[in-house]
Amino acid sequence: MRVYLDLVMILNFLVDFLLILGTNRLAGYPAEVGRAALAGFLGGVYGGVCLVPGFRFLGNPLWRLVFLVLMAGVAFGWNRSALQRGAVFTLLSMALGGLALGLGDGTFWMLFASAGGIWLLCRFGFRGSLGAREYVPVELGWEGKRLSLIALRDTGNTLRDPLTGEQVLVAGADVAKELLGLTGQQLLSPVETLASGVLPGMRLIPYRAVGQPGGILIAIRIQDTKVGNCTKPALVAFAPQELGRGEVYRMLTGGAI
Repeated sequence: MRVYLDLVMILNFLVDFLLILGTNRLAGYPAEVGRAALAGFLGGVYGGVCLVPGFRFLGNPLWRLVFLVLMAGVAFGWNRSALQRGAVFTLLSMALGGLALGLGDGTFWMLFASAGGIWLLCRFGFRGSLGAREYVPVELGWEGKRLSLIALRDTGNTLRDPLTGEQVLVAGADVAKELLGLTGQQLLSPVETLASGVLPGMRLIPYRAVGQPGGILIAIRIQDTKVGNCTKPALVAFAPQELGRGEVYRMLTGGAI
C-alpha cells in the first residue's frame, strides 16, 4: 500500500487542530486558534516523521508521550490548566480512534469528518460544561499599547460603579504595570495616587470581599476594550496584587460581561 507523506502530515495537522479547538471549548477556554494551529503543525510533522525510515522509533509509546506533552505545552501553555486540557485532548483523541474503528473506514476524509464531528459536538453540545470555570479572551488598548490576556468569568464578581451601576472588570497589579505603568505601591495607596494626577481619568471604586474588610480600587475607563466578541469602552479596576497567580487568567469579569 502506498502512503503519501504529505497527506499524512496534513491529516494529522487537521485532526490535532480540530481536537485542540474542541478541547478548549469543552474545558471552557477561549479557542486560541493560533496556538492550536501551531500545536497541530507540530503533530502533523511528528506524524509524518514517524513514517520516515530511520525515524520510525519515534512511534513508540515513550516518544508519543513526549510529543503529547510538547503539543500540550504549545497549545495550552505551561500552567495548571495544561494538565487538565492535555488529559481532555488525549481522551478526545482516543474517542476519535474508537469512532474511526467503529466505522471501519480509515480513509482521509472519514478521519477528517470524524474529527470535525467531535469538534462540532464540543462546540455546540457542551459549551465548557466539563470545567467549573469559564474563561474569555480580553484585549485592552491604551495609548498605543495593546494587551491580550485571559479573564475568568466570575459570576460572583458583582463589583459595579456606585454612580452608574456599570459592571467593572478587575485586573491585577501586573496588568496595571504593563498597560498603565502603575506600580504596586501606587495601587496600595489609591487616594494618594488619585490626588497626584499621574493618569487622567482615574477614579476610585469601593469594594467588599468575603472574609476581608472593604477597600478602594483605582479604576480607569479604557475606551479600546474587547471582551470576547464584544468591543466597547469598559471601566477597569486594578487590584494591588496579581490575579490568578500560576493560572491562565489575569483578570476577572462578571456574569454580565
